Amino acid sequence: MKIASLKTIAGFLISGYLLVVSFPILGIAQEPPKQETNIGDAQLRSFAKVYIQVEKIRQLYEPRLKEAQSPDEGKQIQNEAQSKMQQTLTKEGLTEQDYNQIFEVARADDGLRKKIIDMIEDERRKS
Repeated sequence: MKIASLKTIAGFLISGYLLVVSFPILGIAQEPPKQETNIGDAQLRSFAKVYIQVEKIRQLYEPRLKEAQSPDEGKQIQNEAQSKMQQTLTKEGLTEQDYNQIFEVARADDGLRKKIIDMIEDERRKS
C-alpha cells in the first residue's frame, strides 16, 4: 500500500491538482475518517508545513516531468519527487496516514478546514 500511495503522489504532480481547498497530496482511497477532531495544533502546524513543502516540490518537479524525454526519465523524476515528499512528511513527524486523516477530518469540519488554511497562509508568509 505504501508504494501505491507514493505513486499517487506522482499522479498529483503530473496533473497539478494540489490546491489550497483540495489538500490531498496522497489521494489514497481510505475508509471514512473517524470524526475525531482532537487533532492538536502541533499536528495541524506540521500538516501546513508539509502542504507548503509539497507545493514547492510540485512546482519544481512538474515542469521537469512534462519535459521528460522517455518513460524511464519520467519514472526517475517521479521517484525523486516521491522521495522528497516522504522526507518532508518524516521531517515534520507525520505519516501518510496522519496526513490523510487530517485532510479527511478537515473536509468534514469547516472550522478545522479554515484553521488549516489560516496556518498554511501563515507558513507561506514565513517562507
